[in-house]
Amino acid sequence: MNWSKWIRQPHRWLSIVFTVTVVANFAAMALGQPPAWLVYSPLLPLFLLLFSGLYMFALPYAAKWWGQPTGG
Repeated sequence: MNWSKWIRQPHRWLSIVFTVTVVANFAAMALGQPPAWLVYSPLLPLFLLLFSGLYMFALPYAAKWWGQPTGG
């Protein structure tokens, strides 16, 4: 199984979740002081995006280092 596909698809969905949580934050701030859980809700998708993005960024370099063709 190609790991690139297993990482890219969740990365795309996480970006949508992150965008929705940020928009919800701005909408809640326009109405007043939002609850703490809403303020911190973008952090989990953000950290998951960070790790999956770093993996996808390093993948071509690692493939060169291992002498394998990139799968992408």
